[in-house]
Amino acid sequence: MSDRNGWAPLEVTPGDIGADGTPEALVAHLDSADLDALLVREKAVVFRGFHVPADGLDPVLDRLLPRRLAYVHGNSPRTKVGSNVYTSTEYPQEYTISMHNEMSYAHAWPTRLTFYCAVAPETGGATPVVDAALWLESLDDEVREAFRGGVRYTQNLHGGRGLGKSWQDTFETDDRDEVDAFLKEAGADWSWGPGNSLMVSQVRHSTVRHPDTGTEVWFNQSDQWHPASLGDETAKALAQIMPPSELPQYVTFADGSPIPDAYVLQVRDRGLENAVDVDWRAGDVLVIDNLLVGHGRRPFTGPRRVLVAMSD
Repeated sequence: MSDRNGWAPLEVTPGDIGADGTPEALVAHLDSADLDALLVREKAVVFRGFHVPADGLDPVLDRLLPRRLAYVHGNSPRTKVGSNVYTSTEYPQEYTISMHNEMSYAHAWPTRLTFYCAVAPETGGATPVVDAALWLESLDDEVREAFRGGVRYTQNLHGGRGLGKSWQDTFETDDRDEVDAFLKEAGADWSWGPGNSLMVSQVRHSTVRHPDTGTEVWFNQSDQWHPASLGDETAKALAQIMPPSELPQYVTFADGSPIPDAYVLQVRDRGLENAVDVDWRAGDVLVIDNLLVGHGRRPFTGPRRVLVAMSD
């Protein structure tokens, strides 16, 4: 399967590199590969048939991600399972996770992501990937122009009990001074509130240019932070409890004006429409350029365990 421009992730198997199907063969290949050049050219690569076991993942990640990052300031629910290795977003299996570039709302984001399939689902559960330049191109001119000035993200993080994530989980610390220092460096606006709560607001880009190719790509998570993405019934129920600005996460245009529902729904839908599915087999390893490629998740049945790690 490929997108309308004919792009799909490159699949590399043992036969492609004249090796046997072992994790050691994959590690040896990665030692000699120019991964930076490969990812700029291919955008996403699936290593399949090397039978990487969960307890043998670290040597592969050490080659793919020499500077593994902690998921600090991440907004998705995850569990840390190793040395800066996390579960993929823990979201009910019957729902789709829409396309996004990891941490595009943050002042610093990972440039490379690696996904590892420890347990393949019974059905579904693919990781769709989308060419972020095609995603931008697919949007109506009116929508692209409206987002040109960027967006403002707002997070309302509780201090241990409440809706959404706590600031302790988000920043992987319970030290308020550490959080203050992080947010000051990030150029964010923030304030501490009742009940040890924290409000964070920051203006970010809607598109960026890739540092190597100069390609302009869609690079924001406005659709995921917008109430319209919650679905009509959920959004209505939350609206009866609190205004949008008090939700765990919320987004507006950079000047604070609301983003029309139709705009964010178009962004969400065009990303999914142009995506290419990576169907998982146990032991598969997928690496992507986080600027050139957005990713998501299809619904699934049965057990599914996909781990993720990231680097700058």
